[in-house]
Amino acid sequence: MEQIEKDKIIERQLRFQELLISISTKYINSDLSDIDKLIRESLQQIGTFVESDRSYIFSYDFKNNTTSNTYEWCAKGIEPEIDNLKDIPIGFITQWLDAHKRGEAFFVEDVSKLPKDGEHGLRAILEPQGIQSLITIPKIKNNELIGFIGFDSVKKINKYNDNEKDILFVFANMLVNVIQRKEQEERIKEQEKKKEELLHNLSLQNEELNEYAHVVSHDLKAPLINIHTMVGWFMEDNKALLTKNHLVPLKHILFNVEKMDFLIKGILDYSAIDRKKTEETQVDFNILVNEILKTLLIPEHVTIIVQDNLPKIYGNASRFKQVFQNLIQNGVKYSNEDKGTVNIGFTENKDHYEFFIKDDGIGIKQDYFERIFKIFTKLESTSSSSGIGLSIVKKIITYYKGTIWLESEVGVGSTFYFTLPKR
Repeated sequence: MEQIEKDKIIERQLRFQELLISISTKYINSDLSDIDKLIRESLQQIGTFVESDRSYIFSYDFKNNTTSNTYEWCAKGIEPEIDNLKDIPIGFITQWLDAHKRGEAFFVEDVSKLPKDGEHGLRAILEPQGIQSLITIPKIKNNELIGFIGFDSVKKINKYNDNEKDILFVFANMLVNVIQRKEQEERIKEQEKKKEELLHNLSLQNEELNEYAHVVSHDLKAPLINIHTMVGWFMEDNKALLTKNHLVPLKHILFNVEKMDFLIKGILDYSAIDRKKTEETQVDFNILVNEILKTLLIPEHVTIIVQDNLPKIYGNASRFKQVFQNLIQNGVKYSNEDKGTVNIGFTENKDHYEFFIKDDGIGIKQDYFERIFKIFTKLESTSSSSGIGLSIVKKIITYYKGTIWLESEVGVGSTFYFTLPKR
């Protein structure tokens, strides 16, 4: 007879362990978007197995010294208590709080045998809920007590052996882990949401700034044209009367008007990169570079060498033209003054093309390698250059998810490299 009882106990423990494994598997494999449903289902499964009538989860709030019921399952015919058990002062449950702080379960086999210790005593709290037996298991996260799970027996007195208590501890740890995982997912989602909002706001701000730059720049062009025209007419109409001393400041005015015009054009081009909704096609870079070279004023002492069989890349021809035109002009401008050479070529990689435009000119100090790609940056101020060309190039390359960099040696020359992904 004793062996039969032992076998029954062992069988029950095995079934309990199998149930716990099943719940654990569900926690691991399920989408935690409906964690509340998962927890309630597991409370029902465990509660039913241990023959309790009410199973629940409480959270401790040690800042306010209260505890609150957060989840509850009730057997058929058992009144729920979750709405009545919010912000309960922990002073009402000092016995089981002390046990939980020690990492132990708090077990009352027969509530009727508890001492009558006043209206706020443990017996006075449990009896109105119809509880005959009770066990609560601490929930501990990172060595910190955060709450407990509990099982009430209303219809009959219930006993829990040590093995069952151990299994309930495992269940408590599972709940902590799944809730912690859910909290981490929610934090990640919140961070992603904030990131999306930030990117959206930045996009709107960028669009507004580009629009503002476009409008302002466009409005500035008209008076500049008028100034240039009027000064030109004045010089033409009065050329017989104007001395060299008169012409110097007037030519200086025209120079600065042209400089401002280049600057405004640069701002318009820079602000338009993200705003252009132009058609994208397969662009043949052999044709594109050849067309650019036909339109540029290239001094006789400069030779342009273009590698054969440049690739074709899907994109916007106008943007690609801006890249090559700015870099080729830059190479021509700063090439060797006696006999300069500008080389244009590429190498093919697995997922991108790497282009280069190399000159043999004055070179650039390494301190300026990053600065020259910033808007309005110029290494010299004697020309009418806007200082925007290289920033436009970088913005376009970045738009196509490429990279651009520079290698240079003072007195030897410079090479601009940039990549464009194969598409």
